[in-house]
Amino acid sequence: MKNTAKWLAVAALIVAAPAMAKTSGTFRQAHEVGSGNASSLDPISKGRVFQITEKLMSRLVRPEMDGKPGPDLATSWSSNSEATEWTFKLRSGVKFHDGKAFTAEDVVYSLQRVLDPKMDSPARASIKIIDKVEAVDATTVKLTLSSAFADLPLLLTDYRLRMIPVGSGDTIKSTGIGTGPFKLEKFDPQGVSVLVANMDYWEGAPGVEKMEIIGIPDAQARFQALVGKQLDMEPGLSRQQKTVIEKTSGFALQEVSTGNWRGIAFRTDVKPFDDQRVRWAMRLVADRKAILDIAAGGAGVLGCDNPVGPKDQYRSAKSCAPDVTKAKALLAEAGYPNGIDVEIHVSTVESVWPAIAEVYQQQAAAAGIRVKITQVPSDGYWSQIWLKKDAAMTRWNERPADAILNEVYRSGTPWNESHFVDAKFDAILDVARRELDFEKRKARYIEAQDYLWENGGTLVAYHANVLVGLTARVKGVDPVENFSIRWHKVTVD
Repeated sequence: MKNTAKWLAVAALIVAAPAMAKTSGTFRQAHEVGSGNASSLDPISKGRVFQITEKLMSRLVRPEMDGKPGPDLATSWSSNSEATEWTFKLRSGVKFHDGKAFTAEDVVYSLQRVLDPKMDSPARASIKIIDKVEAVDATTVKLTLSSAFADLPLLLTDYRLRMIPVGSGDTIKSTGIGTGPFKLEKFDPQGVSVLVANMDYWEGAPGVEKMEIIGIPDAQARFQALVGKQLDMEPGLSRQQKTVIEKTSGFALQEVSTGNWRGIAFRTDVKPFDDQRVRWAMRLVADRKAILDIAAGGAGVLGCDNPVGPKDQYRSAKSCAPDVTKAKALLAEAGYPNGIDVEIHVSTVESVWPAIAEVYQQQAAAAGIRVKITQVPSDGYWSQIWLKKDAAMTRWNERPADAILNEVYRSGTPWNESHFVDAKFDAILDVARRELDFEKRKARYIEAQDYLWENGGTLVAYHANVLVGLTARVKGVDPVENFSIRWHKVTVD
């Protein structure tokens, strides 16, 4: 509540401030301050504030409205017959916010930073297959891979793979210089960050003059700010909040089908979850349909502990009815015939987390799993709780199958939240990446997803239909997952 009160004081200042005489107005959005003081504008850092970086910086390749890779700073690409060498042609005439021309050298620098093990970037897991990045000329880049991979352009749509100027690695965390539709005027991760329109943006001048991105750690406080029209947009509304918005004039709603998922991560490197039988039992007790219905009003697709989104071409179709009898048997076999005590850490960073935890607590009790729910502060959740506690709530935004499987489950990756280490699983992914035949490649990715059902450490309850609340004065927000939105098209009345 302390953080909520602090934000409300900031909001009061915003409301009291005189309106700026800008013809295209100001758009206001929030972020969660999930990394606290470690919040950063470095797109590849663990503390990046993506609500800001996505508007400041561009990618080589971005998702189109249908999720397929489309041109951004790269206008076209091609590979050799083995898919081990890829050539990308770059857009001419693009400039960074400081006036410097964007060239192939910036691409080389940006990707090499991600690939550098010393940077410890979570994004490295997705593109580690890239062995070499070369500037052929000012507008051409060649990527040489360690093995064949037919889906490289899809990997490059990763929301963190933003292009930054050569040599800016030490300053990018505060300057945010990119080629995107907005430029940074002020960065205050726990207050109000200000972005202004980049009138030289290659796709055309943005529809709004200014954006204010406001740090609000608590989900309920963000919703109240939306209702008070101190924010213009808030994604991730609960079903109850949707009802409030529908009954209140001056608002609009979007319901977006996504591969974003919600669940619980159990660390597989600590007792009792280091025993495969225990962590499988923990997941077998979950009635995911009930969780989806109660926490999200049924708006989504059952996860079946599969992180790959419902519309992904490599998605494994699996049913996952709860099996309490089998869960009890597994616990007894693992040495817990009288059940087990576990603690799950929950915050209100995500509005549905408390409901998910409470429903799961009741379901787990049927198998003798006694769940203690520990409420923790929202501020700093991602830096102080997630990855550290034995069991904690989790969520992920949509990524292509290869990216999500490698980033969340491959041995030793920085964001492997369940600390899952399994050589067989890693080998399945390696084979999938090398396979050039689509059907055979798909079979390997499905094998990897099915392997997680029995062996993984994350309960993926469901893939969410995201409810986005908007003030009625906002137009032009694409009804797609967040990282496909074209922010320069947004306007306000």
